[in-house]
Amino acid sequence: MTLTDILQTTYPLPGTSLAKILALAEYIELPKGTRLFRDDQVAQHIYVLQHGLARAYAQRADREVTFWFSDEGAVIVSIRSYTEQAVSYEIIELLEDSGLFRLNMHALRQLYQTDVHLANWGRAMVERVWLQTEQQLIARQFRTAAERYADLLLQSPHLLQRVPLGHIASYLGITQVTLSRVRAQLKKGQAT
Repeated sequence: MTLTDILQTTYPLPGTSLAKILALAEYIELPKGTRLFRDDQVAQHIYVLQHGLARAYAQRADREVTFWFSDEGAVIVSIRSYTEQAVSYEIIELLEDSGLFRLNMHALRQLYQTDVHLANWGRAMVERVWLQTEQQLIARQFRTAAERYADLLLQSPHLLQRVPLGHIASYLGITQVTLSRVRAQLKKGQAT
């Protein structure tokens, strides 16, 4: 998937607007474990993930809480830094060696002021992130652990091959023991 494809999927841009955002993009390759955003800094960039895998999490004294995973084609952004120019809530790290396009937030905001199509692209990008966050929050409040796991299997089965089970359990809002129990119940149900 090219950067153009990813950008156009978020919001269709005319050629002149697309050219402006492409001119801002810097392709970089970063190793697994790289932290794109930290919870003690204001983020200065957004990233578009061409290949690889990332997760967002918060660190507490006794554990990490995973909020989301992003893979190929995702726009990765610290919403708090993006909207308020404030310190990020989360840490976003790469779970695999990854290829990304980096866009400077300040330069992107300047483009928004001069190009309505790019401003609409930015709005659509934030709306997608908020929608994903809302869906995750609702699922945690109203769906059982088994239902959340079944949803993950249906929507993103590839994550089970690429993400450690501890991160999966945290993302689902359950312990690793509960995740093992849910997986065993599903396997048992499939065998009958």
